[in-house]
Amino acid sequence: MALLELQNLSCGYGEMLAVSNLSFTLAEGEILALLGPNGAGKTSTILTIMGHVQVKSGALLIDGRDATRLPALKRTEFGLALVPEGRRLFSDLTVSENLTVGGYSRSRNDEKRNLTRVFDLFPRLFERRTQLAASLSGGEQQMLAIGRALMSMPRLLLVDELSLGLMPKMVDLCLDALKRLNKEGLAILLVEQNTSRALDVADQVCVLASGRSVFTGPAEAARKDVDLLHSYTGAAA
Repeated sequence: MALLELQNLSCGYGEMLAVSNLSFTLAEGEILALLGPNGAGKTSTILTIMGHVQVKSGALLIDGRDATRLPALKRTEFGLALVPEGRRLFSDLTVSENLTVGGYSRSRNDEKRNLTRVFDLFPRLFERRTQLAASLSGGEQQMLAIGRALMSMPRLLLVDELSLGLMPKMVDLCLDALKRLNKEGLAILLVEQNTSRALDVADQVCVLASGRSVFTGPAEAARKDVDLLHSYTGAAA
């Protein structure tokens, strides 16, 4: 059974459709890369999965259970966590305080274990644990955004535009962390503008153009389809 399944899902804002008839599945322990040009509907898809954008038609299943009409808070109880585009940290809170906020739904014992896990994954955050989030570099803020999401102990991590505005070295560190988490069993839905790096880590790929899927399948097949990647993402693998 798929951990996440979209069945002919259409979503949008008011009368406007952002995504039409989108279908894909994500199994436990897989990474699915959601690719496409700006405005293709990638962020709208992630926000719809999280419950922040209205479903117009179709269905969203989590663990085989219909979550199409569930409010956002209920979806977190299914084990979903979001690393949003732009990170959206609490800039006037410290690193440790941001992480604590991320684990608000967990017990104190869970919080301690999860803090240890995050600091093991990102030692730089431990070094800066008393600093305000606003004082961190862009790469450190991305690490913190990932760490904050991990504090809720998710089964599925949705990451929107990981590399946006980051130096290549920081992108490598964050992607290496995601690969490590995936090896531990975490499923990941990754929206990423760096097509080649996304394909390096993904098991499955869905390419969107103008709100519709133009390719869904194994990452290996997408890597070999140079015309597809050039036409719809502007880059070759």
